[in-house]
Amino acid sequence: MTTTQAARAETFHALHTADRPLALANVWDVASALLVEAAGAGAIATTSAGVAWSLGSPDGDVLGRDRALGLVARVVAAVGLPVTADIEGGYGDDADGVADTVAGVLAAGAVGVNIEDGPRPPAEAAARVAAARRAADRAGVRLFVNARVDTFLTGSGGVRETLDRARRYVEAGADGVFVPGVADAETITALARGIAVPLNVMAAPGTPPLGQLGTLGVARVSLGSGIAQSAYAAARRAAEELFSQGSYHAVGDGIAYPELDALLRAGGGGRGSTTGGR
Repeated sequence: MTTTQAARAETFHALHTADRPLALANVWDVASALLVEAAGAGAIATTSAGVAWSLGSPDGDVLGRDRALGLVARVVAAVGLPVTADIEGGYGDDADGVADTVAGVLAAGAVGVNIEDGPRPPAEAAARVAAARRAADRAGVRLFVNARVDTFLTGSGGVRETLDRARRYVEAGADGVFVPGVADAETITALARGIAVPLNVMAAPGTPPLGQLGTLGVARVSLGSGIAQSAYAAARRAAEELFSQGSYHAVGDGIAYPELDALLRAGGGGRGSTTGGR
């Protein structure tokens, strides 16, 4: 652990407040991370789905640990903000494997992780959270462990089941609880009141605005894979227009080449290179 990493960890914890919810525009590579940082982010969060897609894998614990950690290390090296890594279910067959993954996340310089329960029994998911906590404690880093509860995302439970799982994960050492798939104010309020740690929700069209989410008790708001999906939609639109119409209007809204190239050079991506081309 470095002094910088310790300071970023403390900063990241302090950003979780309903008075001013932490807004996370999730990234999947160095360029997207630099764009989000330049837009005024307080912290950088990866999206496991976006990372997996960019590396040629589907989402859902298919991507190998080493490739995932390599991406985290590149993002941490490129930005000056705290970085939290979405590590799906932990990139391990069991709790020990999750501990190994978290050790790698910390070695990469990140200060937070998301761990999802998905289809796993709550007891197994809690064991994974506990393993992450122990790994961080051994490293001496105040890692922010965000436990994701997928009850609403998968339709496998309501408020009561979600709160029960959240309690298990908090007892296992989670610093925050992430409940994607909720958008109505009544449900969000019930979750915020029933969860003893900062609540994270995932935003999409139809979700209340950031400020309103704060008044409901939400301390962290993520866009998940939404930006990556939008970027890939732009690629598909441009390709379909080219192949079906022979025109190029869809690429007219792109970021200017000099701007994007300069951003990567400033972020360290251009080290050792003085020439380039399109």
